[in-house]
Amino acid sequence: MSIYLQYFALNCEPFSIVPDPGFLYPSSQHRQAVAHLKYGLDREGGFVLLSGEVGTGKTTLTRTLLKHLPAHMRVAYVLNSKLKVTDVLASICHELSIDVPSTPDLSFTKTCTDALNHDLLDAHAQGKKTLVVIEEAQNLSAEVLEMLRLLSNLETATHKLLHILLVGQPELLETLAQKDQRQLNQRVVARFHLLPLERADVANYVNHRLHCAGADRPIFDNAAMAALFRLTKGVPRLINLICHHSLLAAYATGAKTLSAGLVKKAAAEILDTHLPKPKTAGKWLAIGLFSALVITLGLLYREYLPTPINSPVAAVEPSIEIVEPVAPVEPLVLEDQPQEDIVKGADQPQEDIVQGLNKPSPAVTTNPFTALFAIWSVEAGALFSEEEVYAVAASNGLGAEKLAATDLAILMAIDRPGIVWIRDADNRLKTYLLVHINDNHLTLIGASGQRSMEMERFVTHWSGALLYLWHSPAEIHSLRLGDINPEALNWLQNKLRQADDSYEQIITGGRYNAAIRERVLLFQKQQGIKADGVVGRQTIMKLNQLANPSTPRLISEEIAGGAN
Repeated sequence: MSIYLQYFALNCEPFSIVPDPGFLYPSSQHRQAVAHLKYGLDREGGFVLLSGEVGTGKTTLTRTLLKHLPAHMRVAYVLNSKLKVTDVLASICHELSIDVPSTPDLSFTKTCTDALNHDLLDAHAQGKKTLVVIEEAQNLSAEVLEMLRLLSNLETATHKLLHILLVGQPELLETLAQKDQRQLNQRVVARFHLLPLERADVANYVNHRLHCAGADRPIFDNAAMAALFRLTKGVPRLINLICHHSLLAAYATGAKTLSAGLVKKAAAEILDTHLPKPKTAGKWLAIGLFSALVITLGLLYREYLPTPINSPVAAVEPSIEIVEPVAPVEPLVLEDQPQEDIVKGADQPQEDIVQGLNKPSPAVTTNPFTALFAIWSVEAGALFSEEEVYAVAASNGLGAEKLAATDLAILMAIDRPGIVWIRDADNRLKTYLLVHINDNHLTLIGASGQRSMEMERFVTHWSGALLYLWHSPAEIHSLRLGDINPEALNWLQNKLRQADDSYEQIITGGRYNAAIRERVLLFQKQQGIKADGVVGRQTIMKLNQLANPSTPRLISEEIAGGAN
């Protein structure tokens, strides 16, 4: 266990290189990868391919997928790919608890294949599916690949009996592209190539792992995040290594927030970079190891070796206590150290120096993302990334939408509280939750609490980005003329009736027909939204708002009345 945990109030090591599914950062690329893999496993057998460079998170993603497989899916997980055909077959049978009989008259390959085929047929009869996962598949020999192709032929009259997931480095793609592997390559039903994290994802990745480990504040500043990307090119394993050594160096030197300079010095210890090695870099690790030794001795002999009050080690309690994850703090105000916001894609330090804001109110949840969910009566822990917002929203029946470049008119038409990014006097972005518009002023929640800003100043400094939540009913996503969706139509007509007492039920037969489209067009015109007859996000939001007056809104009633 790392020695810096208590120093940074963490309850577990955040940057271990062990592929722990609990720390998987759900970037858009990882979500796409999971979708591709699940699609492949939903098909009736065949090969599924996950490739990526070293350290991009293939194994973590694979174990996350396996962790969430349905109960009827059996798995044989083969880690060693440098095996002969007979060894791979034996490993698969062992993983599936298949007894291989001793048959002197038959080869071991024939015996294993027959035993596996009988077991797969029995499993299929019980409604079970079987998945074979092979890690480091780029090392598989041509003979083993051919054996796997033949195993994929095991089938009934209507169903394939085996799914095979190959996980490997880009060399695997080159192997499968060869002419002699075209039969196997044509049987790949789904494939995904995992790339390193993009620049904008590095900060979210780091803070996601820190949050999972119990952190209630950002620890690396944004300049450090930019340095991490330059040093690692977005490779998660390298990010973990550098972050781990950076935290160790910060602990040894007494730093509370990690700067770009500290990250570069820590990286020089473990990477073959072109940076000149600082004279002090080598002693950091020695200081950290010495501190670890002192702490260990303190744990073993603390009753015989009391720590002097003025000892440098006295600043850190020798025992490392595992604490529960920190709940959202109200307010999240740090003494002697300003809170830094996590803005996706922002590399510069973000200081709270937006001009024209009044004094903060100390009684407000100061994590903007957490405060956004609180408005919707959803309890969420301290959130540090947009990806976490999407995940929490989805698990609570909410939709999360981000508009990258919009204007004040669209913002007011959406009429929902949301996250906005405002530029300060030095053109640096700061994250706020916009909770209310009244007359010429807006109410914002930021790292320092609740503030007020003039409309003119907001328009001048707002980046144009907006991230907001809305109630996304399970029954409906959108409706167009001719769509057949009885549940969605029942939901739509119930909402139209709640919004207008005079509304009369239309017989639709479960189809979105011309008659109900005309009523939707009339509703859209009355509400001042785009009148296209399509029941999309904006129409659904307006129906929710009218049917449920408690729906969170951005604009006060008198302004909304004037706008309509």
